[in-house]
Amino acid sequence: MQKALAQNPNLLRTLLGLSFTLIFLLAYAVYGATISPSYYVYETENVSTIDADTEPTKLYDVQENETTWRWTMSADGDNLTWVNLTATELSRESTIRLTNSAGLYSHSKLGDPDAEDFACEEKCYQNSTHEGYSEDGEDVKIFSMTTTDPGRRDNGTVYAKSLGSAEEKARDIIEYFHSPSVIIVEITEKGNRTTSPSIELQTVNEDFDDIEVFSIDAGTEFLWALAAVVGCFSMILIPSFTVYFAAQAKERKAELKLQQAEDNVDSSIDSSDQAN
Repeated sequence: MQKALAQNPNLLRTLLGLSFTLIFLLAYAVYGATISPSYYVYETENVSTIDADTEPTKLYDVQENETTWRWTMSADGDNLTWVNLTATELSRESTIRLTNSAGLYSHSKLGDPDAEDFACEEKCYQNSTHEGYSEDGEDVKIFSMTTTDPGRRDNGTVYAKSLGSAEEKARDIIEYFHSPSVIIVEITEKGNRTTSPSIELQTVNEDFDDIEVFSIDAGTEFLWALAAVVGCFSMILIPSFTVYFAAQAKERKAELKLQQAEDNVDSSIDSSDQAN
C-alpha cells in the first residue's frame, strides 16, 4: 500500500473520487425511480357471498344403496375468482363433488396454510368437477379458483407511462365474466339417508378499487445504497490495510533485530579495543 501510494500519490484521491461518484450515481438512481416511476400498484375490492340456506334434492339409488344430495346454486359470474365449499355433518365414506361446467382450478394443497413449496399457478389443475372424500365423517373443504393468474386476485402491478394508461391496463386484467356460473354440489352417502349434510358455499367477486404510483422511501433506499458502497470498499480496503500493517510490523521487527545485531557488533569491537 505504501509503495502504491508512493508510486501514485493520487491513488487515495482516486479511490475517494470513485466512492463519491458511485454514491452520486446511486442517489440519482433512487431519485429517478422516485420522481419518474413506470410501475403502478392497483387494488381490488372483493365481495364475499356465502350461500348456506339452499335446500338439497335427494336422489336414492336402490341398486347401489346410496343417497346423493344435490345443491344447485347460481353464482355471480362478474369477476368471479374464488369458489370455496365446506361440507359438514357428513357420514362415513362420503364423497363430495363440486361441479362447474366452465371449469375451476383446484388442488388438494390449495388453501392449506401448512403447504410448502406449493404454487397454484404451477400445480393447480382445471377440471369441471373436483372431489373430496370423508372417511370418518370429518368435515371436507374444497378450495377452487376461476383462474391461476394472480393479477386478477387481490392486488397487482402494471407497467405504464401514465396513470390513465395504468388504470386501463389494470381494469383489462381484472375484467372477466365466468359463464356458465351455475355451481352444483353433490354429496353421496352410503345407505338410505334421511338427514342431509350441511354445506357452505363461498364465492368471491372482485372489482377494480384504486391505483397509485409505486413509490419508495428515497431516504431509506439511499442509506441502503450508501451501506452497500461502504461495504464494497471495505471489502477491498480492509484486507489491503491489513497486509500493509502486517508488512510494517514485520519490517519494524526486522529493523529491531538488525539494530540489536549492530549493537552486539559494536559492543564486541569496543571490548576488543579495551583489551588491546
